[in-house]
Amino acid sequence: MISVDGLTVEFGATSLFKNITFVINEKDRIALMGKNGAGKSTLLKIIAGTRQPSSGRVSKPQDKTIAYLPQHLMTEDGRTVFKEASQAFAHIFEMASEIEVLNNELASRTDYESDSYYALIEKVSALSEKYYSIEEINFDAEVEKILLGLGFSRNDFNRPTTEFSGGWRMRIELAKLLLQKPDLILLDEPTNHLDIESIQWLEDFLINCGKAVIVISHDRAFVDNITTRTIEVTMGRIYDYKVNYSKYLILRRERREQQQKAYEEQQKMIAENQAFIERFKGTYSKTLQVQSRVKMLEKLELVEVDEEDTSALRLKFPPSPRSGSYPVIIQEVSKSYDDNLIFKNASLTIERGEKIAFVGKNGEGKSTLVKAIMNEIDFDGELTLGHNTMIGYFAQNQASLLNEELTIFQTIDDVAVGDVRTKIKDILGAFMFGGETSTKKVKVLSGGERTRLAMIKLLLEPVNLLILDEPTNHLDMKTKDILKEALMAYDGTLILVSHDRDFLDGLVSKVYEFGNKKVKEHLGGIKDFLTTKKMESLRELERTN
Repeated sequence: MISVDGLTVEFGATSLFKNITFVINEKDRIALMGKNGAGKSTLLKIIAGTRQPSSGRVSKPQDKTIAYLPQHLMTEDGRTVFKEASQAFAHIFEMASEIEVLNNELASRTDYESDSYYALIEKVSALSEKYYSIEEINFDAEVEKILLGLGFSRNDFNRPTTEFSGGWRMRIELAKLLLQKPDLILLDEPTNHLDIESIQWLEDFLINCGKAVIVISHDRAFVDNITTRTIEVTMGRIYDYKVNYSKYLILRRERREQQQKAYEEQQKMIAENQAFIERFKGTYSKTLQVQSRVKMLEKLELVEVDEEDTSALRLKFPPSPRSGSYPVIIQEVSKSYDDNLIFKNASLTIERGEKIAFVGKNGEGKSTLVKAIMNEIDFDGELTLGHNTMIGYFAQNQASLLNEELTIFQTIDDVAVGDVRTKIKDILGAFMFGGETSTKKVKVLSGGERTRLAMIKLLLEPVNLLILDEPTNHLDMKTKDILKEALMAYDGTLILVSHDRDFLDGLVSKVYEFGNKKVKEHLGGIKDFLTTKKMESLRELERTN
């Protein structure tokens, strides 16, 4: 359907990738993988047509459309949510308006024999044929279905887009993209601003829409569930696997082992030939053999072993001081903003050492209850922190609160006290900010680097209640795995607000679901919770029939 032919991207003397070629077929669902900086987002932009390669091209049939959702964008202001999402059909509405204008012009003219009148008839006919060939769509119903699926309520439809955060604006842009029903959908980190239910809805949509999809995502469960093919970008080339992410990891490991074996065998052969050349290069009887081996080594194509991301993040939370048996006791807590009730009569008791998750749609009160625990907002009801409870808090926007003009070292030096100050360089090195990197200013750091830096600030003081609000946004899969291992080994109490199912799986033993103005307790891990939720949905479906 769409072919990528000989793409090369060069920056000065270095190549990001060279002579990349592959074909995107109808209904392909492709995960684009590779370490940070390998060129995944650049490749996506070239396919989308928003960036040009140094050489090579992307070819597609004229009747095929490509739609692209980048990592960062802003929705245009001045419209309501519903009107902005309806812009997906703007070209159809413009076509109808143009046909109406042309028909009115035909009706007002009397020069029936003129060339311009015939040209106008031909234009109206061609445009009308194109317009009426579009299958009949109930536009309002389509917009409503997509917006509800992405987590908007009907009350949101007529609110101005200016009232929404960047994450919700990203959802509006995603709604517009899905409503266009393009032949190829390109998504760069689409789940960063979606809750668990919206991610599951998006999975179902992409699987069932029958269109081709290419996605870059650090959400392993999402990637595994939707993709059937994995293209890895590494060392300037690609490897194409006709399997999902989990199976790709196995095949990649096998490929690297084979490369390593071939590399070692070739190095041994080179060493043996070089030894022969050195030994006999002055011997007349061996001259031809020596020359032959020199030429053979000159023409030899060297085996390369794919790079591995060897930057090792060594993350360990300090031992937590002992708290009381119940660090947090919440009794009949309610919170409203003016007339908007967020949740009512929430009651939960968190025991020392428990690891729990807050899940649910965005806007249902997860972060609000965290702020209540932090004593940052007023509320109704009783909330008691246990004896010697010491809180470490990572907010969703923690990374964006960093002072952009400070260097990495200054950021940590400003908050470090006591003996820790002598170990700042060691701590930064453990978080992959070693050497000259520590002199970089915060403003040049990526989202993932800022998140890591904000996490260091959290580790400087021993705490016994860790509250992490969406800590995995912008973290790559490897860093998430390391953070997860550290949290599993953490001996304090943990409250996690997250939509990342793979991250939560095996880490938490209790789930609190926020929804319908209530907070509901579910015993068991995230998989148990999701299984229960699907069963409940089926039972509700049966009751409505």
